[in-house]
Formats: sequence, structure tokens, C-alpha cells
Amino acid sequence: MIITDTHTHLYSDAFDDDRTEMMQRAIDANVKRFFIPAIDSTYTEAMLQLEKDFPKYVFLMMGLHPTSVKENYKEELKHVEDFLKNRKFCAIGEIGIDLYWDKSTLDIQIEAFKYQINLAKQYKLPIVIHCREAFDEIFEVLEHEKSDDLYGIFHCFTGDLEQAKQAISYNMKLGIGGVVTFKNGKIDQFINQIDLKHIVLETDSPYLAPKPFRGKRNESAYVTKVLEKLSELYNLSEEEIATITTENSKAIFGI
Repeated sequence: MIITDTHTHLYSDAFDDDRTEMMQRAIDANVKRFFIPAIDSTYTEAMLQLEKDFPKYVFLMMGLHPTSVKENYKEELKHVEDFLKNRKFCAIGEIGIDLYWDKSTLDIQIEAFKYQINLAKQYKLPIVIHCREAFDEIFEVLEHEKSDDLYGIFHCFTGDLEQAKQAISYNMKLGIGGVVTFKNGKIDQFINQIDLKHIVLETDSPYLAPKPFRGKRNESAYVTKVLEKLSELYNLSEEEIATITTENSKAIFGI
């Protein structure tokens, strides 16, 4: 059984004291594929080092996270573009809109989001979307940019059934993580109405740890708790869920 974590910040300083051990715990739990989203240029060196340290398991994305869209966002987008010109990445991500922390940057967040969607089309790469309190704004951009060559993952999906269907209509898989194990997470109430072909697994570690680790540091090994919950909700074996979701990740990332 091979489990894929499609979204994990393994370069985070939260893992600086035990990164090798944390990775080994995940590998021992059959998590063998780790997809690494970018945040901004300050993390690029750590991401490249992670890939160097775990070349068989780690696959890097490149992009500018919406909470890092600040006054210098054009310089940051140039950094993204320069790296795309010089080496391969598996996706443009994570990109999108976040209105939880700062609504004042909405206009430049939208501009950066659209710019990076067009980079994805240019480089024939999927996008990985970050959406926080911004479903309407994200969908408006996707409606404007939709095309056969726009596809990817709606990371950390926390919307309702209608929003799930809308995301899927834009060629997006739904990234399902620890929230599906929360009592107040709500997605556990409808996710089994979504065909598994639209689902991928993720942790978003070190954030959003699933039960029974909620509130603690998340790590990629804990994706097995998401797998357990989906096995229960879909009434399928964990192996079946792992196989289908890993195949889905291969369809998106081409790896």
C-alpha cells in the first residue's frame, strides 16, 4: 500500500529538531509520496534542501502563497518565474486568496492568483489552490480563467457539497485532510456523496492535525488518520482508498 500526502510543509522549522525521524515515521506508515507547496522566496532554499535530502520521496511545487502577497509581490512573482524557467516543478502552488488574515490585499491577491494560473498554463502544470474565507472570490477567478488546460487541487477543502461540486467542475480534485476527522468539520457529512475519483489525501502539516492529535503539530504520518476516516465514510478498505487517491495524485502531478 502506498499513501500519498499531496500537501505537506516538511521544510517548516516546526520539524527542525526531528525532520529525519518524522520522515521515517511517515515512510514506515506507507506514506511514500510527499508533495511540497511553496510559500515565498524565503523558504526556497529549505525546500531545495529537503528535496536533496529525500530525493526518492519529495516533489516540489513553486508559487507565491496568498498571505505572502505584500508590497513586494511583483519581485516574488519574478522569483517564481525565474525558478520555473530553470528547473522542473510538479505544480504551481500554493496559490489563491486568503481573506482571513488581511482583506486589504484582495486586489493584489487576485492579480497574483491570475498571474500564476497563467504561468501554470504556460508550463502545462496543475495549480494547488489555497482558499480561506474566499470561495466566492476564488470561484470568480476560476470562472474567468477556466479552460481544458487548467486543472489541479483545491487544497484543504472545507466547503459544503455545492462548493465541492463547483470546485470539481473547474477540473479540481479536493484535497481532504484532518478537518474530515473533526466533529465540527462538516465535510464528513457529505464527502461520501463525492466520487472518490475527485479526492486526494493531504495533511497540510505542521498544521491541522487530525483527531486524536488535534491542536498538536501535524506530520505526514498522520495522513493515515484521514485514510481511516475516509475508509469508514466510503465503506471501503483503507487499501482501496489509498490506491485510488494515489492514482488521482498521479493523474494531477504526472508523477
